[in-house]
Amino acid sequence: MKALLDRARTFRTRVDFDSGEYRKLAEGQYPEVLFITCSDSRVMPALITGARPGDIFELRNAGNIVPPYGRPGASGEAATIEYALEVLGVQDIVVCGHSHCGAMGALKSGDDLSALPGVDAWLHIARPELAPVLESAPDDPSLPEVSQGNVVNQLAALRSYPVVRQRLDTGRLRLHGWYYEIDTGFVYELGDDGAFRVHAA
Repeated sequence: MKALLDRARTFRTRVDFDSGEYRKLAEGQYPEVLFITCSDSRVMPALITGARPGDIFELRNAGNIVPPYGRPGASGEAATIEYALEVLGVQDIVVCGHSHCGAMGALKSGDDLSALPGVDAWLHIARPELAPVLESAPDDPSLPEVSQGNVVNQLAALRSYPVVRQRLDTGRLRLHGWYYEIDTGFVYELGDDGAFRVHAA
């Protein structure tokens, strides 16, 4: 924590806030993409994509889960999706899962999460649609089949939002599925045929 605090205290001296780039950020944000990914500390969207401040609007939670539209109660996920599309006008949404995901690992192993009721309730959102993959996927610690299957399911959940469907129907929005491999740095992209592939640099 001390190292993080020290860097926060000296941030102003390490960045040129007198440049036009940073001054412009105060005028508003115009991100190109809504990036939905896991809270896992090893997954850093700006590092993976090379994004600069203001480029991406992030939505992060355990397991990069998108609750289906219309679930009762307030939802930070629903609010973020609506704001990104209706106010910021993003034209691309990426759902990015990753290898060695703790949330997907808990679902795969069927861990007893009674001591973590909030985690258990949250993962329950993803569990039913992911059940076929959980049963058939091999016991691989990197969990590619489970994490990739979850990405596909969360893209489907996104399509349950009227604001998403409207923009898809009119060609104003594109959805992308990614799978980030932590130990190699490879980013796999979901193709139209339902397969995840690494694209050549």
